[in-house]
Amino acid sequence: VQLQASGGGLVQAGDSLRLSCAASAVPFNVYVMAWFRQAPGKEREFVSAINKGRSLFYADSVKGRFTISRDNAKKTVTLQMQSLKPEDTAVYYCAADRQIIMSSYSRAHAYDHWGQGTQVTVSS
Repeated sequence: VQLQASGGGLVQAGDSLRLSCAASAVPFNVYVMAWFRQAPGKEREFVSAINKGRSLFYADSVKGRFTISRDNAKKTVTLQMQSLKPEDTAVYYCAADRQIIMSSYSRAHAYDHWGQGTQVTVSS
């Protein structure tokens, strides 16, 4: 499975940004898709996940501001980010796994497939 993330950039606090992740997985719809982020000097942290049943999961820090969605026909997962804050600055990675259990959705080591990351920088 190859994942290609895109959509990062430099924005100001309060702005919005949309990240996309294109997957080569077949079949795509059975994969749990997730976004993680990693700021300099920090560990990779969970942001959001969506499973094959389209149940949504969010880190508390982004709940109410970020929205994850998937398009199984296009094999893409999107992270719509609103009301961005400087603390959202990080490299954002998409991840995929088809056998991960729900209790592990927020654990980076549980995912087998990763994209290359896209930089999001939010200025104050």
